[in-house]
Amino acid sequence: MSNQATRTVAATTAKVTPKNAAFDYKKYRPFAFAPSLPDRTWPSKTIEKSPIWASVDLRDGNQALIDPMTIEQKMRFFETLVDVGFKEIEIGFPSAAQVEFDFARKLIEENHVPDDVTLQVLVQAREHLIARTFESLKGAKRAVVHVYNSTCRIQREKVYGKDKAEIKEIAITGAKLLQQYAAKYPETEWVFQYSPESFSQTETEYAVEVCDAVCDVWQPQHGQEVIFNLPATVEASMPNVFADQVEYFCRHLAQREHVIVSLHTHNDRGCAVAAAELGVLAGADRIEGTLLGNGERTGNMDIMVMAMNLFSQGIDPELDFSNMSEIVQVVSECNNLPLHPRHPYVGELVFTAFSGSHQDAIKKSLDYNEKHQDETDNVWDVAYLPIDPAHIGRSYQDVVRINSQSGKGGVAYILQRNYGFNLPRWMQIDFSGVVQKQAESAARELQNDEILQTFENTYLQQGEFELLDYSVNNKAGEVCFDGQVQMNGETINIDGTGNGPLSSFIDGLAQHTGKSIHVINYAEHAINPQHNNGDGIDDDTNRDNKTNANAAAYIQLNVDGEVYSGIGTCSSTVSAMLKGALSAFAQALGTVTTA
Repeated sequence: MSNQATRTVAATTAKVTPKNAAFDYKKYRPFAFAPSLPDRTWPSKTIEKSPIWASVDLRDGNQALIDPMTIEQKMRFFETLVDVGFKEIEIGFPSAAQVEFDFARKLIEENHVPDDVTLQVLVQAREHLIARTFESLKGAKRAVVHVYNSTCRIQREKVYGKDKAEIKEIAITGAKLLQQYAAKYPETEWVFQYSPESFSQTETEYAVEVCDAVCDVWQPQHGQEVIFNLPATVEASMPNVFADQVEYFCRHLAQREHVIVSLHTHNDRGCAVAAAELGVLAGADRIEGTLLGNGERTGNMDIMVMAMNLFSQGIDPELDFSNMSEIVQVVSECNNLPLHPRHPYVGELVFTAFSGSHQDAIKKSLDYNEKHQDETDNVWDVAYLPIDPAHIGRSYQDVVRINSQSGKGGVAYILQRNYGFNLPRWMQIDFSGVVQKQAESAARELQNDEILQTFENTYLQQGEFELLDYSVNNKAGEVCFDGQVQMNGETINIDGTGNGPLSSFIDGLAQHTGKSIHVINYAEHAINPQHNNGDGIDDDTNRDNKTNANAAAYIQLNVDGEVYSGIGTCSSTVSAMLKGALSAFAQALGTVTTA
């Protein structure tokens, strides 16, 4: 045997010793609740229409937050969900906290619920909680009461200490209580929903047995609307196994044709979207989830991703994500959670190609489509871009690097390393073009101080504009801006309203100037202390690596169809944001000289 062969055999037969004996895979066992389904049909099916969507952001998403949403934040989020097109919205757990109860009452008593939107609430199968839940929904036109109890082996044996018959009796009792309390509020159209919590870790035949027992109480065949929600409360198997469970359930449920089967998948294995999609193939009618996937542990199924997956396949998702940036802003601000730059469809970098070969392929695809418009039937077909970024409000500046020269990463690195400015990707792209023109004009390499000077002249000036004073207040659920701005030597008052300080300021500018102004991109960060030596330089500069500023804000505006970028620095994050917007707007009005 050759030496190479000997080495190969040794490599394949050598025993690998774990570095840490505590990392012991033998403590786990294979998933044990897969039903026998050798004649499964879901693999040969395709999704041809959108499922019924139900947002659980305001309940499941909210309960997973470090700081749960206030009523004002919940209202803002609810209005966004309605604007997106959700017709079923789980608004909370009214029996769990007073704020949850009060929010339900506010929605109903102040007529915030459109006629075509159904409220949903969650409650455990316990009478005093059910009574409180129905009280919270008094006067609702239509509502889903979602009752649940856990059915999986772990909780039966280790949490409740009950056998299968006793657990089933809890479900039956809960179903009867829903009937009794619904009868006290006949003015509302009631929909009953039951979840065998931890369905995916429950013996599937037992889950069917429990749901059949609930059906015997509710009698959906006689007209009572019923939803059976099948949660992967903890994702514990591959998504194909979950699909088998769903198909088995749909095949064996006695009243299947009279009920809606819903899915609620979590993301513990990172496959929540895949499990939901395969579950729809397996027969589910309805999907519960959250925008951007917020939820317990690793999160809920991301409805935005699943809906956009359908959209990318030419299927109407029946949800409108054309204004994606604003939606993401609302979700991020209400949840107080950051968005990963690689998050599907909405991350800052998802439409940006760094590889030279990718850049070339995108450019050639776009060029080809432009030259052959009559032959493409307006069908999107571009290498490395699954959808047209414009469909979700993203500009082609997200992929403009396909036309740029190398060097923008280096410019961004110099500004970050030497001066503390951590430029977002879109600002890197914007500024690289400015630097490139300067380098071509100088016909030589630019020094660091020259790059900083160009950066300041381009983005950190407000021209004849100056932010003088302002106040920001919350009134009737809106943020109100009241301040003074000096324009061309004249002091003017700016009054506006919006979802936050920036949007209310922009609203005021638009009203005063008659311009159409929209925020395209926004980013902020604290300036690293090593770049802040406090030598008394004005907050709006960062020259010679000296600044009093603690925060930098980057703003990109669309003003009457043209794009302008600005930066503001200040010890106040809000002031930095407003100064950045004023800088971009000054450029739009031609009051800044960037030479």
